[in-house]
Amino acid sequence: MDKKIVFVIISMFFLTGFSQTKKFKVVLDAGHGGKDYGAVYHGNIEKNIALQTVLKVGAILEKDPQIDVVFTRKSDVFIELQQRANIANKSKGSIFVSMHCNANKNQAAEGNETYVMGITRNASNLEVAKNENEVVTLETDYKIKYDGYDPNSPESVIGISILQEEHLDQSIELAGRVQEFFTKKTDNKNRGVKQAGFLVLRQITMPRVLIEMGFVSNKEEGEFLNSETGQDLLAEAIAKAIMDYKNEFFSPSSNDDVKEEDKNVPKMEEIIVKEVPKKEQIIKKAENTIEKGIVFKIQISASTKELATIPSNFKGLSPISVEPSGSLFKYFYASDKNYDSIKQKLEEAKQKGYKTAFIVAYKDGIKINVTDAIK
Repeated sequence: MDKKIVFVIISMFFLTGFSQTKKFKVVLDAGHGGKDYGAVYHGNIEKNIALQTVLKVGAILEKDPQIDVVFTRKSDVFIELQQRANIANKSKGSIFVSMHCNANKNQAAEGNETYVMGITRNASNLEVAKNENEVVTLETDYKIKYDGYDPNSPESVIGISILQEEHLDQSIELAGRVQEFFTKKTDNKNRGVKQAGFLVLRQITMPRVLIEMGFVSNKEEGEFLNSETGQDLLAEAIAKAIMDYKNEFFSPSSNDDVKEEDKNVPKMEEIIVKEVPKKEQIIKKAENTIEKGIVFKIQISASTKELATIPSNFKGLSPISVEPSGSLFKYFYASDKNYDSIKQKLEEAKQKGYKTAFIVAYKDGIKINVTDAIK
């Protein structure tokens, strides 16, 4: 074969492979579908609203050449929850966004909220998870597929375990942006970021959120959700939140493939906790150590567990700092005013096993966008 032809073929192969690594892949999941109608109130059907809004979000995102969009469904079909997870994981998505509508017997309930995977005993959060999980009863052998899950048992919802916490911090970052842009684009009540045990999120191996866009049980809000104008506003808010997340955390040259030897790296749950400081002490220490100017750090994990910031708790990394965030503790490695230097430390953290670690930026102790910090 002619050497020039061989060179062209090889060049095309590498260029194709490289272009694939540069894409930020968003998996969009329209809740319910087909025989599963979801919540139905006042003529407003959850499965239709979810699909129509998802398609609008996808249309906005596809205008960005750096984004690939994967849909779990693009029509009115029934997709099992396990299959939705399979679609997401096989696509090797960057994030997973599942979109739903809320409902409540109290038809005055209103507003939007975004969920990340987690354990909760809050009655309201449990009820939302229970309602969304009831779809499994339409699946064959659901108790076998979902480890004996009983949609009528609060204990089953509580007992859905988080398979890993490594994506929790980034899921919270994404969820926070969704709620922020809902407030910017709509006048609807912001009910915040919450945790609950959703089966659809259980086995997804990437940052993932479930959005409750509003209450179809509320007549006025249901009309908004079912309207072209309402869906346009919600879609724009969700798309903007995703793009804002992408701009801060997505590096086109990043490679998060896990090496074989990294599979045995202990998880946060397996690390022995030593000399755990009280939360009040952590807050006081953080207030007394605010660095002036632009500072970059590596966020390596977020956990409900309080860990002493000693190297043995963090695979030998030092220095470690911690920041309380609601019911969570966010853990950071290093602190540097130089962006190139912090990028090198990011690679160190990933080599230690923190494959989902990422750079965050602060100005005078207040978190800001990394892009703005670099500028």
